[in-house]
Amino acid sequence: MVDADQSVVVTKNLTKVFRDFWLREKVTAVADLDLEILPREVFGLLGPNGSGKSTTLKMILGLLYPTRGRIAVFGRLPTDVRIKARIGFLPEESYLYPFLDARETLDFYGRLFHQPRRQRRRRTDMLLDMVGLGSVAYRRVGEYSKGMQRRIGLAQALINDPDLLILDEPTGGMDPIGTRQFKDLIRTLAMRGKTVILSSHLLADVEDVCDRICILYGGRRRALGGMDQMLSREGLTQITTDRLDQATLERIRQVLAGTGKELLEVSSPRDKLESLFLRIVKEAQEQRVATGGAVAGGPIAEFLRAQPVEGKEALARLVAAAEPQVPAQPGPTPPAATPQEDAGVLRELVELAGSPSPKESAPRSQEDRPQAAEPDRGVLDGLLGGQERNQETT
Repeated sequence: MVDADQSVVVTKNLTKVFRDFWLREKVTAVADLDLEILPREVFGLLGPNGSGKSTTLKMILGLLYPTRGRIAVFGRLPTDVRIKARIGFLPEESYLYPFLDARETLDFYGRLFHQPRRQRRRRTDMLLDMVGLGSVAYRRVGEYSKGMQRRIGLAQALINDPDLLILDEPTGGMDPIGTRQFKDLIRTLAMRGKTVILSSHLLADVEDVCDRICILYGGRRRALGGMDQMLSREGLTQITTDRLDQATLERIRQVLAGTGKELLEVSSPRDKLESLFLRIVKEAQEQRVATGGAVAGGPIAEFLRAQPVEGKEALARLVAAAEPQVPAQPGPTPPAATPQEDAGVLRELVELAGSPSPKESAPRSQEDRPQAAEPDRGVLDGLLGGQERNQETT
């Protein structure tokens, strides 16, 4: 097992038991679960209803405490607040403020991460365009359909550009256009170095995007492995070629019979329903057919596509930032004033303090004439005396 410091999520004998009011064991939601989720991985968590998927995700987030076992996220306890800013979460239900519009919703979540105003506005614009809600950004979220709420929920999960993205049934109620774009986004995030944990009942979506999957049943792990490893059927060989006539197929059967094999199935490959649906919608959009709902999303937000700084480049930047800055060479300093010059300056100050300024020499009425403050001659005479004594000693 890889060290916890090198893994994003590590669980060991993770168990969660729910109890009733009298502390009697009611149900074991998760039992002795061992998992390890690596960086740059899309990990699928599968299982029927009540198998412990949501409970596992909540323990990873620190929302539930395990009954026994241990869990580490980025090498720390999941309750450590220092890792919260690195996590994005889309729950199974869209818990949003219905009286806020889409822009206000994303701005609110951006404030939770202490993002500057300019950064919040920039990311809000990019995310709304990405999820296809730019044209309805000023409608209240409570007026959105379920699929549109899932879109804005996905946007809020990405507002902080998280290193770990946890998605619980993300495409529930989402149309095939949003589902296709969601899957493209997941693959882009993984290539950029993000880690994604995906829990979904839509197995076709999981098959398209996940690198590894874990299947739970009764709170226990029943299967774990890579997607190709889990789905490959080692006992069969599939060949795809151009359409063959009956005579060619008969010759192939004879060849296989000579080797002790049998031609099990001959059929024409079918296109995916998703591909057909997207093709029809694209044609309608090209014909500019009006719609009042969500539209096809734009490109993936720029801050989600930017490559992170890694390795030697990151270390070089840190070293450069830590080096002390060399101050500019100062110019030649003027020579210090001699005691005689200092005494002369003080005498001039005494004379100026006793004589009126040119503006005050103009005739004024008795009421308008301000009372001039008497100069503190004692202090000035003391300074002059100190300068004269210094000259005598030198």
